[in-house]
Amino acid sequence: MPRHLVVGNGKLLVNLDRNGYIRDIYFPYVGQLNHVGGYLCRVGCWADGRFTWLEDPEWDFRLSYADESLVTSVSATHPGLELTLRFNDGVHQRDCIYLKKITAINHSGSDREIRLFFHQDLVINETEVGDTAVFYPFNRTVYHYKKNIYFMFNGRTGEEGIYQFSTGIKRFHQAEGTWKDAEDGHLMGNPIAQGSVDSTISLRTFVPSHAQRDLYYWFAAGHSLEEVKKLDAYVRDSGPDNLLNRVMIYWQRWANKTEWDFADLNEGVAKLFKHSLLMIRAQSDANGAVIAANDTDILQYNRDHYSYMWPRDGALIALAMSMAGYHGTTAPFYRFCADALTPEGCLQHKYNPDGTVGSSWHPYWQDGNIQLPIQEDETALVLYALWKDYERHGDIELPQSLYRSLIRPAANFLCEHMDPGLGLPLPSYDLWEERYGIFAFTAAAVYGGLAAAADFSSLFGDDRRALRYRNAAENVKSAMLRHLWNEEHACFARGLYRKDGSWVQDMTPESSIAGIFRFGVLPASDERMAATMERIRRKLTVQTEVGGIARYYHDYYFQRSAEIDRIPGNPWIICTLWLADYDIAAARTPVELSGPRAALEWAVKHSMESGMLPEQLDPFTGAPVSVAPLTWSHATFVSTVIGYVGKYRALAGG
Repeated sequence: MPRHLVVGNGKLLVNLDRNGYIRDIYFPYVGQLNHVGGYLCRVGCWADGRFTWLEDPEWDFRLSYADESLVTSVSATHPGLELTLRFNDGVHQRDCIYLKKITAINHSGSDREIRLFFHQDLVINETEVGDTAVFYPFNRTVYHYKKNIYFMFNGRTGEEGIYQFSTGIKRFHQAEGTWKDAEDGHLMGNPIAQGSVDSTISLRTFVPSHAQRDLYYWFAAGHSLEEVKKLDAYVRDSGPDNLLNRVMIYWQRWANKTEWDFADLNEGVAKLFKHSLLMIRAQSDANGAVIAANDTDILQYNRDHYSYMWPRDGALIALAMSMAGYHGTTAPFYRFCADALTPEGCLQHKYNPDGTVGSSWHPYWQDGNIQLPIQEDETALVLYALWKDYERHGDIELPQSLYRSLIRPAANFLCEHMDPGLGLPLPSYDLWEERYGIFAFTAAAVYGGLAAAADFSSLFGDDRRALRYRNAAENVKSAMLRHLWNEEHACFARGLYRKDGSWVQDMTPESSIAGIFRFGVLPASDERMAATMERIRRKLTVQTEVGGIARYYHDYYFQRSAEIDRIPGNPWIICTLWLADYDIAAARTPVELSGPRAALEWAVKHSMESGMLPEQLDPFTGAPVSVAPLTWSHATFVSTVIGYVGKYRALAGG
């Protein structure tokens, strides 16, 4: 199940599912560690002697966010209980505090007592071994801890705090957890449990007929009991409602720091654009890591996750944020990359949010040969995005501070990591992490990275290096035109692979070939580029009502259909928008922007109810497939909108 709701502040990230259950708590890094791990932190309701969990199908949910904010706006109505619950969830913009406001609306003709139950199912430091759950009578809270990680839970209804509580054992022998204790509307009050533990607290309020009352639930995360006690006191002293309102206002002002002109794009596109900015911000760690996705349900398909920083994703996401005017938020990413650079001058496959190297399936040894287990485009695109950031904002201090630690060593690596016979980058893994060879996308990224390094060297008066990097970039471009263009098919090849001792073109239709124009090798107006993109459109369009563009022909990842000619693969958000980017770049009249406008509206149509963009879609139903939200999808939407508006204004003469 994708994550329907995401709230965070760069240090604490909380994901909720469509029932409003917390499913992931990441702290102290976005993406690391997950202290819930996809388990259910249930919410239950007791009214008139009847108890129900919010996963009960009788609850009718509506999921959204407060306008232009990282505060949720969710309603759940239960006709049988004659009750509506409205939820607003947010994370404090500075402190590691999660806040939830619940408005209970009584639709019945009688006054009623309403009790709400909040279940905490934590696996601190991603293991159930050695946790402790404690009732703390000095401030009437419940806290969980292990080693130096603490979570303190509290709530309020008017002047009353926690009504009842219980701690206990879960998922061990026959113990299911304290959530079962809640189902009679009462909690037993066990004050401490140790091992594999959970806890449940309740709040109560009295709601007159056809009236409403507010309840508040919150938790603080920290590294000691004293730290979470201070954060809890801050909530109580400030008032949870006041804090949540301030969170909402902060994010609304953050999302609107620029007055956007959306040309002729509709309101849905404008709304998703701002929501995408907020999603990117939520998925970005304060220390620089931009996380691909934090949806732990992917673990059900592969015993690993997307809570890593891929430098390629990070570079393109940073580029989108720079285009949107959030230059200041991207500097930590580039410093992260400088710190992560290997002695050889390249970036590795992926990284944990704390800067350590992430898991990988790329070997150093393959078929009796030594190889670097890298995707070379990841190193190159960091340089490319950094130059584009300088071009847009003119901040010379950031690249100057990175010239010796990042730009020069990375550019030197790109210059040296070349096949002398072909003039193309040596083989590495493709951007999809599936194949080893020489690829059009990688070569185009290397061209863009070397050109960026040459521009930086010229900027800093380093003419000798500028000439070296410029020549290397032009040599890659010449080699691409010589070795990757296929005259017979009138298009560029996806790449080259070895067969019987020779290099052979791989002519599989592949959306990422769009990198040739995206990274400046050829303009969109070039006939070879136009012919290639037309082939991509023809071969990779998903011929169902859902539509969209597949990654490549016969894409096996989460494949939903064997009808390859009709459904070459599942439609991907980024691949569909890449084609729109090309159409924007190639457009010569405003009329020719109708296709890109339709692509943006297609993305809006296939976003989730709460505004999340997934990685890919089911070609028959349009339902999200794989992880959601995918940060790269949101960033591509942002950059495509900005590209569209710029071209629209240029063609309209304004």
